[in-house]
Amino acid sequence: MAALLDIRHLTVEFPTQGGPTKAVGDLSFAIAPGEVLGLVGESGSGKSVTSLAMMRLLPPQARASGEILFSNGSGSPRDLLELAEPEMRRLRGTAITMIFQEPMTALNPVMRVGDQIAEAVVAHSDGSKRDAWDRAVAAMNDVAIADPARRARDYPHQLSGGMRQRIMIAMAIVNRPQLLIADEPTTALDVTIQAQILELLAGLRSKFNLAMLFISHDLAVVSQVADRVAVMYAGALVELGSKRDIFHEPAHPYTRGLLKAVPTLRTDRTRPLETIEGTVPSAHAVSPGCPFEPRCDFRVDECARSLPPVVEVAPGHWARCPVVNQQGL
Repeated sequence: MAALLDIRHLTVEFPTQGGPTKAVGDLSFAIAPGEVLGLVGESGSGKSVTSLAMMRLLPPQARASGEILFSNGSGSPRDLLELAEPEMRRLRGTAITMIFQEPMTALNPVMRVGDQIAEAVVAHSDGSKRDAWDRAVAAMNDVAIADPARRARDYPHQLSGGMRQRIMIAMAIVNRPQLLIADEPTTALDVTIQAQILELLAGLRSKFNLAMLFISHDLAVVSQVADRVAVMYAGALVELGSKRDIFHEPAHPYTRGLLKAVPTLRTDRTRPLETIEGTVPSAHAVSPGCPFEPRCDFRVDECARSLPPVVEVAPGHWARCPVVNQQGL
């Protein structure tokens, strides 16, 4: 199946006094129609920068290179980085949409939530305001908000955190996109509401054949929603594979360290949790080699010299580690 989104060697740099600082380096992955790809990594790993590059919402000083190829079924794939701004604006909010991390800051506090959803319709169609309002109410119904016609007249502060997140999702799906980018959509929610939002996203995916890039630092959440998982560290992709590959047969030492640090019901409570020694390097201090090399127990001299290529360690399972094949980690 042809990819809906195909990112090839994406690099994002920001100018600093000490020279360009790389926030994302040589990132490549693809998402098929209807697929959910989980993008996992610690804070500062480049996940949100990647999503903003896909939406062309990076600040003006940022420099993005590589290719972000998007195919919406009308002709050959187009490179989003090369599109003129009017063309990108037509895609953004229709074919590609995004749920931001904190709904209270993403929503306008002085506009009724129904008007905010309807505004997304008006921006991309020639219909009447009445039609836009009706579509907004229908979208609220799609995200399981009770009595949507009445709640559409509420302001954000009148809604709970879970309902505000549902409004953000309604705003994202009202124009029936093909690709939804969900940036930490459950981080600010309690466990019960989190489960409801994940169930809602799964239902919308099935109903609208919606592809998703699901960004999170929570491995447990990603294990529930993703078909495949990409792991990032300090701006670089370190591992990519199916959910089973990543959670049951991880190849990269960083991925293994992350999974060992997650407590489970079988964790020995008499012993301290395992940790990854050291700290994540700042963007200014990343070495030319593997960014995880200073913290890796399996490092070799080659790791520090240059960024290792991504190698296929098993069919459909990729890792950026020169030691994986040599020592069978």
